[in-house]
Amino acid sequence: MGVHKPSAPRSPLEHLLSSATPPTDRFDIYRKVPKDLTQPTYTGAIISICCCVFILFLFLSELTGFLTTEVVNELYVDDPDKDSGGKIDVSLNISLPNLHCELVGLDIQDEMGRHEVGHIDNSMKIPLNGGAGCRFEGQFSINKVPGNFHVSTHSATAQPQNPDMTHVIHKLSFGDTLQVRNVHGAFNALGGADRLTSNPLASHDYILKIVPTVYEDKSGKQQYSYQYTVANKVRGRRPGPAACNRALCWPRAEVTSVWARFPPVPLGGWGAAFPEGLPWPGSVPG
Repeated sequence: MGVHKPSAPRSPLEHLLSSATPPTDRFDIYRKVPKDLTQPTYTGAIISICCCVFILFLFLSELTGFLTTEVVNELYVDDPDKDSGGKIDVSLNISLPNLHCELVGLDIQDEMGRHEVGHIDNSMKIPLNGGAGCRFEGQFSINKVPGNFHVSTHSATAQPQNPDMTHVIHKLSFGDTLQVRNVHGAFNALGGADRLTSNPLASHDYILKIVPTVYEDKSGKQQYSYQYTVANKVRGRRPGPAACNRALCWPRAEVTSVWARFPPVPLGGWGAAFPEGLPWPGSVPG
């Protein structure tokens, strides 16, 4: 049986070299954390939940802002609707509660020489107040030049002695009707104009400044409409034979060379670089 010899004691230098950390381990940036520093706490859980909720809120708000669009207003010069043939579609709805339908007519004239008395195409007369009044509804087109169209008794076979031209304008619009939310403008600036308490024999002049307007949806499809501003002038007349040729509702229209465009842009991301559009001003002075 052999005799076990005890190993020779290691020198202090050998002990130091065997217990030292390898030089490459000093560059480890994913070092292990002692277990006593990783114990969960109630306070830490609350902070973690709040941070997750806040991060989720920021993500959803940015995503919603990026996907949501708004409609801005841009102004340009030149005619945007070059396929219109130089025409503008007009929609008129007006009530004259004290004038018989057989006396009501629509006249159209402009600087290109058009002079049409008693326009009847695409129009309808609805009796009011048991036939004592009339509601006129019509769609017609005008040229893109200064001119006017007026409701009067000029086309009647027998002219009344003292026609009562008090009226209410329910609608006066030009071009396409925009069925779009968040598009604000004076597309029907005369809608709701009430002249029932005015002089029955007065002539009502409405001076219109028409601004071509283009709405463009996300797919690039465009709709052509028109906004307008209004100035109203009332000319009083005396009773007599001349009143039948003077009393009328007379909108005078002029198309401007400036046109407005409403393209939708995203609220977030690159869309934040576009300024918010303002509606075109329009009012009906008393």
